[in-house]
Amino acid sequence: MKPRPRAGGFSLIELLVVVTIVGVFAGAAVLSLGVLGSDRALQREVLRLRSLVDLLAEEALMQSRDYGVRFTETGYRFYVYDHQRLVWLDPIGDAFLSEYRLPEGLEMALSLEDRAVALDPGLDDERRAVPEPQVVILASGEVTPFEAAFYRDLNGGRFVLNAGINGSVEISERGFDAF
Repeated sequence: MKPRPRAGGFSLIELLVVVTIVGVFAGAAVLSLGVLGSDRALQREVLRLRSLVDLLAEEALMQSRDYGVRFTETGYRFYVYDHQRLVWLDPIGDAFLSEYRLPEGLEMALSLEDRAVALDPGLDDERRAVPEPQVVILASGEVTPFEAAFYRDLNGGRFVLNAGINGSVEISERGFDAF
């Protein structure tokens, strides 16, 4: 009697091993998209600025004080308006409102009324003598509408802080083409 030829195919164990391996790789890919898709440092910086803008909007209402923000490519600085001398001043003794530089490798872009604003590379001493904030937070609760984009490189995604005239502040995550 001739031995019967074995039928071609895979055993159930072999199929289960392949499905398990594919599942592990698919799970790793999904998890890595979550980690690589949004940059934690960018998210932290946009949340920091949002918190400060919200805080200053409330403080401006309670203390009848106007605040200004001057943005650069690598950071920002807050100012307080002196109505007696009619000038913007550095807030004295407030570490949260002093000049803030973004961590190395992160940059900003600013848009006012849907127009990109050319930002200075940094805050220099010449500009500090006569500061001119691009964004103003008024004691009436109004805020200069703006979009501040935080990004690592021009080809990657970015987090955008949107502020409306009524003081509403929202965060969105966008690709490069959207700004």
